[in-house]
Amino acid sequence: MRCIIFFIFFNCFGLGVYAQAKAISFEQLDELQAIEARPVVVFLYTNWCSYCTLMEQKTFKNDHVINRLNQDFYFIPFNAEQDKVLLYKGKEYALKKRGINTSQHELAIKFVQSNAYPAIVFLDANGEVIYRHFAYLRAKELLYMLGVIHSQENRL
Repeated sequence: MRCIIFFIFFNCFGLGVYAQAKAISFEQLDELQAIEARPVVVFLYTNWCSYCTLMEQKTFKNDHVINRLNQDFYFIPFNAEQDKVLLYKGKEYALKKRGINTSQHELAIKFVQSNAYPAIVFLDANGEVIYRHFAYLRAKELLYMLGVIHSQENRL
């Protein structure tokens, strides 16, 4: 009887639990790189970007993507319009006005160098940009890119 109750409880309430990529922040990156050097995947998004939301709901919920990110990369989802001062590589970055009712975080400007979202930026373990992609990516496409980046980083 207890097994049946547990099974029913798990099925009713356990379905809302999804695996997800282990997200970190730029503030944590230096400390983690000192422990284990890995390439970094920065997912730059905005609240108004429908393709960004779609990537969050589809691409980054894919079990294969989650496993690959958690195993081989540091993953940083980054809101390009957040109003927060960040310290990265010894320099402070903040939200910068770019016109009437528009702003962009200076760290997003550094990595994206445009206002195109969604954007994925691949960094090596030293924080140097390896590759930038400015468009929606399906899980299969992102997995391919992750495989290429990982194999290149392991050759160095």
